[in-house]
Amino acid sequence: MNPGCPFCHLPESRIILANELAVAIRDAYPVSPGHSLILPRRHVDSLFDATIEERMAMLALLDPVRKGLEHEYRPDGYNVGINDGPAAGQTIFHLHLHLIPRRAGDRPDPRGGIRWIFPEKAQYWT
Repeated sequence: MNPGCPFCHLPESRIILANELAVAIRDAYPVSPGHSLILPRRHVDSLFDATIEERMAMLALLDPVRKGLEHEYRPDGYNVGINDGPAAGQTIFHLHLHLIPRRAGDRPDPRGGIRWIFPEKAQYWT
């Protein structure tokens, strides 16, 4: 546990699903309704520092969280990703996987998905 890490001290009321090594919560600053995070229980900064068991535990929660989102929000698609390291935009240094529900029309042209972190490279098909 890291005393300054908000993910190391989650109240039970924030946890929507869990297993022995990982938990799922809703993002406190969602980019879309239902934006969820899946994280290991153990404090680990990077996906590359997580054990294979922790990685598998996180992935084991992905489908059940998605099924809950399907039922509650009925999105048209998803973005799934991890910001790993400061250069990748990580601001909370406790590994977490984003599951972001998407809806048709939430962007005028969603093609390129996460490539929009570099807008000049997003439209690779042009």
